[in-house]
Amino acid sequence: MKIKLFILSIALLAWGGINNTIYAQLVEPDVIQLPEPKTPPSEGFYNSFSAGVVLNNFGFGIDVNYSRVIAPLTQITFQTGITGIRDVSELTFQNFFTGQKIVPNKYKRAFGFPFLFGLKHRIFARQIDDNFRLFVGAAAGPAVAFVYPYVRDGDENGFRTFRVDPRGFLYPAESVNDFFSGWSEGDWEWGFNGEIKIGIDFGTSFASQTTVEFGYFFYYFKQGLQIMEPYQPYGYDQLGNPIEVNESGNPKTFYEAQKYFGTPVIKLSFGGMW
Repeated sequence: MKIKLFILSIALLAWGGINNTIYAQLVEPDVIQLPEPKTPPSEGFYNSFSAGVVLNNFGFGIDVNYSRVIAPLTQITFQTGITGIRDVSELTFQNFFTGQKIVPNKYKRAFGFPFLFGLKHRIFARQIDDNFRLFVGAAAGPAVAFVYPYVRDGDENGFRTFRVDPRGFLYPAESVNDFFSGWSEGDWEWGFNGEIKIGIDFGTSFASQTTVEFGYFFYYFKQGLQIMEPYQPYGYDQLGNPIEVNESGNPKTFYEAQKYFGTPVIKLSFGGMW
């Protein structure tokens, strides 16, 4: 009897499986299409201008930028500004009592004026909302540097002259220019500069936007910029004066002129399109 009941149960289950179909979902939902991203041409904008602040290893700088739309997601750009230029060997020390800052072995100050022509292209336009416009960019062009004395090198020996007093202590015989001194003795040097960057344009409207950029920027001067002291004394004589040359009449070389100046960059700009 048990065998007969078991066979009957199997038969009923098999018959039910043949005559019943299980449906998980009767109708497929429609695919939701993402809206087309807003672009400057679609909103009636073709020109852009912005100004901002630059922070890099050279210090602070200012920057202005103009761009022209050449495709829905692409612009050609021109930017210029002013930045400091520092030798990689520079170390700044500050007097605890007076607050005076001194850079040992610094010989000249330099400021750079970049002229950059480049491209800016928005990426992931369909995947990211229009109020968070991610872009990449690259630019290059000529640059000019203004170099003027940091040390008032009156004897023109290529270093800040110190003397030894009777107690054996060194004291400076030449002073250091303040920020606004020595400009009349400055020179202009032409070079090359470039940058690569990634950034974000914030704002629901193209008419007014805030931009944050992260990138790498460089200067290159073929002739080099002599920011640090090119020479140093061999020692001091019995009168406490520096020994500038050896027996052959040759000065003691110290720092070479630096040709390449590279730095990471963070930039914050404010502007808009029209």
